[in-house]
Amino acid sequence: MMIRRHARGSIALTATALSATLLLTACGGSSSAKGTDGKLDVVASFYPMEFLAAQIGGEHVKVTDLTAAGVEPHDLELTAKQVGAVQKADAIVYLKGLQPTVDQAVDQSKAKHVVDATAAAPLVDHHLDEDTEEADGHHHEGPAGDPHIWLDPTRYAAVAKSVGAEFAKADPAHAADYQKNTDELVGRLTTLDQEFRDGLKDAKTRTFVTSHAAFGYLAEHYGLTQVAINGVDPESEPTPARLAEVQKAAGENGVTTIFFETLVSPKLAETVAKDLGLKTAVLDPLEGVKDPSKDDYLTVMRQNLANLRAALGTTTG
Repeated sequence: MMIRRHARGSIALTATALSATLLLTACGGSSSAKGTDGKLDVVASFYPMEFLAAQIGGEHVKVTDLTAAGVEPHDLELTAKQVGAVQKADAIVYLKGLQPTVDQAVDQSKAKHVVDATAAAPLVDHHLDEDTEEADGHHHEGPAGDPHIWLDPTRYAAVAKSVGAEFAKADPAHAADYQKNTDELVGRLTTLDQEFRDGLKDAKTRTFVTSHAAFGYLAEHYGLTQVAINGVDPESEPTPARLAEVQKAAGENGVTTIFFETLVSPKLAETVAKDLGLKTAVLDPLEGVKDPSKDDYLTVMRQNLANLRAALGTTTG
């Protein structure tokens, strides 16, 4: 996975914010084990981690999402206030390697209860950044592996179990509630997994084309083939050779649809679709949710399933 130019530029800003926050913390003394409202103070790095923390913590936690709704998480630049929130958190839930500024803040944090999603669901290298380059024309080295583990409900369930176990350690008085909430969420994810299995089993084609290479785990788990225009970085640029490969794969596999996502411009997908005479539709990588009051992880994943079924030509009801 590549570190984007935005993220690289923000590291220096975060370092300054981090130094200031550490000084304030040293002067002000350490915070108590829980917030003043008696709830576990949890910081989540972006939406998939926030959803787990909120679902499992329930009424016993106060969750702060570092990435605002509708913001592409790769672009996150932490403010001094956000770095301070990480410093004071009772528990942190994040995905190491996705957001370098968050990684830096977590590394400097004194929080005793930290859940790194990649520990429960190790990353796999899907070679998704081959034949792409960033807007500045260069390849940038970063942590290896596809970060989008939450798009496989079974991997996401493994992370959920880690979150529940860590919350129980941080707040033993409510351990039974955390376990109950974890079990219920894992049950819902198991049901979702079965819906995907049943819904995709008779697809006429098992190849789909997407603008952002976010669906490697989903494709792998359900026996599909992802053909991505871009790499893991949604703003990387495909080379002419890559575009030729996409065109060939689409033609050979009866592809009808080019998928784009919700948090970045659909222009590239629309251009490729027009050139190939294909339709466009949304396949949401769920890096964020524009309106959490209307949608959540489960509703968006079910919409993804419906859109995949339509594009792949399934025949079951």
